[in-house]
Amino acid sequence: MQAKTLTLHALMLASFTALSSAHAAPQAGRTVYENNCASCHSVDAQLSSRAGPGLFGLLGRKAAAVPGYNYSNALAKAGATGKTWTREELDLFLADPARNVPGTTMPVGVPDKAARAALIDYLASLQGPAAAAQAPAAAAAERSGGWDENQPGKIHHIKASDLPPPFATDSAGNGPRVEARPNGSIPAVPEGFAVSVYAQDEDKPRLALRAPNGDLFLAATSKGEIKVLRSKNGQAADTAGVFASGLERPYGMAFWPSGANPQYLYVANINSIVRIPYRNGDLKARGAAQVVVPHLSDTSGGHTTRTLAFSKDGKTMLLSIGSATNVATEIGAAPPEPLAKWEARHGVGAAWGVETDRATVMAFDVDGRNRRTYATGLRNCVGMLVYPSTGDLMCTVNERDALGDNLPPDYLTRVKQGGFYGWPWYYIGDNEDPRLKGQRPDLKGKSIVPDVLIQSHSAPLGMAVYHAPKGAKNAFPKEYEGDVFVALHGSWNRGVRTGYKVVRVFMKNGVPTGQYQDFMTGMVLSDRDVWGRPSGVEVAQDGALLVVDDAGGVVWRVAPKR
Repeated sequence: MQAKTLTLHALMLASFTALSSAHAAPQAGRTVYENNCASCHSVDAQLSSRAGPGLFGLLGRKAAAVPGYNYSNALAKAGATGKTWTREELDLFLADPARNVPGTTMPVGVPDKAARAALIDYLASLQGPAAAAQAPAAAAAERSGGWDENQPGKIHHIKASDLPPPFATDSAGNGPRVEARPNGSIPAVPEGFAVSVYAQDEDKPRLALRAPNGDLFLAATSKGEIKVLRSKNGQAADTAGVFASGLERPYGMAFWPSGANPQYLYVANINSIVRIPYRNGDLKARGAAQVVVPHLSDTSGGHTTRTLAFSKDGKTMLLSIGSATNVATEIGAAPPEPLAKWEARHGVGAAWGVETDRATVMAFDVDGRNRRTYATGLRNCVGMLVYPSTGDLMCTVNERDALGDNLPPDYLTRVKQGGFYGWPWYYIGDNEDPRLKGQRPDLKGKSIVPDVLIQSHSAPLGMAVYHAPKGAKNAFPKEYEGDVFVALHGSWNRGVRTGYKVVRVFMKNGVPTGQYQDFMTGMVLSDRDVWGRPSGVEVAQDGALLVVDDAGGVVWRVAPKR
């Protein structure tokens, strides 16, 4: 009897364990989804699109099969040739999207095998009849701020007092379809300037940095490489090579110390900071990458770009880390310890859970020690620099989604040490996000209003202060000196497409005036199609402006006509 009882107990325990495991697998996969996929993909039965198509019913579905979604040409071709999302196909794709489908716009995979398996289990659980598809969001009744109004010289000034209420329009899933650049097409620039191709790169790098000798360093994020271009006459790159490889989604770069003879190129990986020994003029890394900061945050999903800058005195290293989610709706109403204690360690307005140390600018000593929070509430500071004359830290910030076509604005701002910029509870000052209403009344009055508001969903990325190097033969007119050029990568969630251009932010005595001006436009073909997406800008040694287009794989050169 005792043996039978033990056997029955063992069977019950095994059954319970199996049921628990079956329940835990989808739950674990949901966590992987929330931390890595949710900012771009929905899982609702209506297959609503965000930056990417909805994932409900994905297993067994042919690739590129969601109606009305603007798939990349690469994935559309894969679907047309029969690619279907089986478990095996998903595993291969998620491990390395760019390798599995060359040309895909999927920015990052899930390299961990166990996490990938859990995610696939979760996606497999999302089965059943799809609900009636929602009609696409209607185009805005008036197209103010849309791509067809872009033109070099046009000035914009968005004020905090002019913001619409939340949900004044439906939120759109309106990702661009990237087409090949039409033969002979070049971007439009102001009268008196000329555009030419400086370099082409099929790996489509995103961010640029000029070395003291004039070489142009490029972060080839998807390849895990830093590339370098050299030009003899400044007109176009003569040589191109790989400076360093084996990096983990490198993005931000900065030379240290500043000046003519840096010792290192610092590089921000997705979850670490390394430095590579460097002497001015090196085309190859002269030594292995040295880990300076081994761990940035406990989560690395969501926004994956990390941007670097050094303080004016060269003693502080600054790093931006974007949020893991859109608006932190899943982290709960309170941190895991008393609020005062949490904020003493992480900063005023710092979020918790998967958002711990996210949506921040962090500060370190140059050797990576003495980690501290510099500023909070910056949803995704993708562009970051220290303004030369004032030493002010400046960020371009991609704000949150799904509040409507014109809310909230993206922005450029000076970032104050200890400052709180609203995310996730507030935006553009004391405007409370209705999805988190009443959660943090203590933060009202503490959210800093940014300096320059940019058309919502324009996605500002890299920026550069225009300062003509000494002896520059192609210097811009003097009125450009000290202004800031910003690359607007372009919207995916606005009914009428916006961005896809480079703008000039006006500065006066080192302070933004609040106005910006279209400088380079003309890369949008229609409400659906584009052929270019500016992602980075840099001032060349000869004074020309270099613009990185990570959709077309082109580095453009803009210089005054002679």
